[in-house]
Amino acid sequence: MEERTNKKEADLLIRGSDYLDEDFELRKGESILIRDGRIEATGPLKELAGAYTWKEETDGSGCVYMPGLVDSHMHTGQQLLRGQVLDAMPMIWTRIMLPYESTLTPEKMRLSARMAAVEMIHAGTTGFIDAGSYFMEEAAAVYEESGLRGALSFSTMDQKGLPDSIAMDGETAIRRTDELYKAFHGKGNLKVYYSLRSLISCSEELIRMAAARAREQGTMLQAHMNEYPGEINYYMERKQMRPYEYLDSLGVLGPDFLGAHSLLLSERETALLGERGVKVCHCPFSNCGKAAPRTPELISRGITVGLGTDGAAHGGLSLFNEMKIFRSVMNLTWGVPLAEPAVMPAKTILAMATRGGQACLGGDPDRDGRIVPGARADLIGLDKRRICMAVYGHMANTVLESVNAGDVRDSICGGRILMKDYEIRTLDEDAIYREAVAYRDENAGNHAN
Repeated sequence: MEERTNKKEADLLIRGSDYLDEDFELRKGESILIRDGRIEATGPLKELAGAYTWKEETDGSGCVYMPGLVDSHMHTGQQLLRGQVLDAMPMIWTRIMLPYESTLTPEKMRLSARMAAVEMIHAGTTGFIDAGSYFMEEAAAVYEESGLRGALSFSTMDQKGLPDSIAMDGETAIRRTDELYKAFHGKGNLKVYYSLRSLISCSEELIRMAAARAREQGTMLQAHMNEYPGEINYYMERKQMRPYEYLDSLGVLGPDFLGAHSLLLSERETALLGERGVKVCHCPFSNCGKAAPRTPELISRGITVGLGTDGAAHGGLSLFNEMKIFRSVMNLTWGVPLAEPAVMPAKTILAMATRGGQACLGGDPDRDGRIVPGARADLIGLDKRRICMAVYGHMANTVLESVNAGDVRDSICGGRILMKDYEIRTLDEDAIYREAVAYRDENAGNHAN
């Protein structure tokens, strides 16, 4: 008994697993100990047992563990638009997405969040950043139950002429985010970010208010940035400045600003991102129809870059899919002209989807997104029994090239087991599927076959 009292008590032991270390190199047959939502220690089981006791244990011998993926830009509210955007003529934002979001109800948002949570857990995503929509309290309640780590925003616009159901002035838009912040910021694994949903749909007054309130609350401000030529031309015509230059003139840019997409960047804007410490996120599948980002240069300047899916309407919620697409886009755009096949190495892309995303979620850039002591215990287990894992060469390369969402066996977020042996523990997946099918059948006449 005396020996036991001299030991620290931990919460969860992952016994005998292989895992990718902070350099994405394979470590074999070690155990991972979790305490208070963070990784406490790693090492041989005998060493850990000599210093710790633990409340719960899971067998990790069938998996290769790695840091959980972070979807740094997704849209919960567009979940039910799956299959209705691909191959559609521009502009899908004004023709399809905005009209759809104006018809959202609490019930639709609740179902959307349930579906998104299930898909993300199965796909190895343990963290996400929602770009903002309506009835976000409904989504937040689902995500809190799911155990996922996430940041949510209210869709913030004050443009005249929006559908009546979503039209509002700037003060109302900010108040809605204030209410969401008060209800859910810091609840479970959730945070609330302020947002500028569509920059050209936000007045200067609203931009200033959102930035000021984010600073007051000590949270992030996010916006869709430099995604289309039209939004750049809009500010060039009216302000003689590009979007990032305009925001900088208002004092908005800084380390707590997250610019989604950030595709069409000038030299000056790229420099501004580095000077102000702005974080950015690319969404490869969605972005392919618009532009290829200057990611090698952004990374060379020390700019934090995450990866996102842009939501189910743009191609599903699998970051494994996004990473593969991103590697090909980077090679074709930047590698081929230089005859440099490793212009965007596998480990760099994995780092974007893990530690880059954790930084966008307000994590410690030197620890979170890694399997090291002190890091957030957000981990996924890749099934070693899959044929693609039988012969793996460099494991980091194999994970990027061959692993897919269906190969994720286990998921842990903040030290809590969300999925074990492919079975989600925090949500009733069968019930959610039945609810989704019922919605589909009820609305069959509203969708194309």
